[in-house]
Amino acid sequence: MTMHLAGAGPTEPSLESMAAEPMFTREYEARPAEFYQRLRDTYGPVAPVDVLGVPAWLVLGYTQALDVLQDRQGRWTKHISSWPAWSDGRVPADWPLRHAFGNDCLLVSDGRKADRLRSAWILGLRPYQDRTHRQARELENTVGRYADELIDVLSEGSSGTGWADLSAQYARPLPLMVLNRMIGFADDRGDDLLMDLWRAMDAGPEAVEAMGRMYTVTAETIEAKRKTPGEDLTSYLIGADPGLSTEDLCKELILAMSMLGDFTGTLISNTAAAVIGGDHSTRESLSAGMLQETVNRVAMANPPMANISFRFAQAPVRLGRFAISVGDPVFISVAAAHMDPVFTGHMNPDSITSSRAHLAWSTGLHGCLGRDLATTITTIAIGRLFERFSALKLALPADQLPWRSSPFLRSLRSLPVEYELSGPPPGARQPAGGAPGQPANAGAQPPRSRMWRFLRGLRKDSQ
Repeated sequence: MTMHLAGAGPTEPSLESMAAEPMFTREYEARPAEFYQRLRDTYGPVAPVDVLGVPAWLVLGYTQALDVLQDRQGRWTKHISSWPAWSDGRVPADWPLRHAFGNDCLLVSDGRKADRLRSAWILGLRPYQDRTHRQARELENTVGRYADELIDVLSEGSSGTGWADLSAQYARPLPLMVLNRMIGFADDRGDDLLMDLWRAMDAGPEAVEAMGRMYTVTAETIEAKRKTPGEDLTSYLIGADPGLSTEDLCKELILAMSMLGDFTGTLISNTAAAVIGGDHSTRESLSAGMLQETVNRVAMANPPMANISFRFAQAPVRLGRFAISVGDPVFISVAAAHMDPVFTGHMNPDSITSSRAHLAWSTGLHGCLGRDLATTITTIAIGRLFERFSALKLALPADQLPWRSSPFLRSLRSLPVEYELSGPPPGARQPAGGAPGQPANAGAQPPRSRMWRFLRGLRKDSQ
């Protein structure tokens, strides 16, 4: 647990004086459980690590992680100004996470500003997370329709069996398509922006230019919604706090696209991989029709957000075996905390439901505000996947699936599967709402999205 220190003793090693363990290594990506256990055996519940060139304390213990996240005594802050290495220029100019931590959005805010932004988000998201609102029910229908569109694309031209990448062709684009609709981008801009978001999340050669275009289009959308509000997330955020600047709202909406889009896509992919790969308890919960329980088990066993962004000590504290100095960055590993015997020792493997005491959604003042939305999108996505396919089999051994390199997410780069459709080929499916003998356009679905056409084009180019 965390204890307050009047001051670090002379024999206490400082973070800078210790040999930090490189964190994002091949061992970490391929065998994270072994990596965490090695650190736990060597250092206990807290270890000194190198985060892409910056030293930090990595919290591995469940008790310690819970204590920092709940922060009942106000000893921790997320604000970057509390990090001496940042203020005095010791963080390299080319540090890969500089943009994420220097963005001054809710992710790295504390105090009054954080309270203000959280209040706006609570009101802005309410229509989508409270089923008494029409928008929440419409959103569920939209998720199901987009899921069917994507399954149609990935199985197009097959005779009912084939090969697909459920990560690139289904799990990742689905939440982006949903966010496009929620945020209220113009029809001729939204899909292009979300494809840019995809490029930015991959951190490839086009990432910087893509991020610039995202800011431009998002700012234009905010200004348009100020003049003509609609029933969309952008308008709801403006209505919740009209005093928020366009710059602040722009940062928040891009944060939502990055966090909700990538987190939810990762949760969909990880859940599908767990079920298809034969995880017994996950399969059982799905077979029992307990979709939310299936998602919860995967979030606990393989949390999408493996590591939560830095906290900085506001006073000397003892964490695990070490004295943490004022301003020291602390990186919380949710994945490691879930492997801590303190947490796993209370699990009942025969229980039909799993623990809700996990940290996959964080906890305390900075707990995830979009939890219900992400869970809804994921449960519908998984439900549609296993309704539309009668058989899904991994095209690679589970231990050879490729993982994306990311300081925060534990996400599959691809999820190759061999599939068998449960019904006729997509071209033979009756349009939703249609019936035999009706005109071709009767009950037809809305026009396909540009994201759908983009993905369909990618599929054709790869053939």
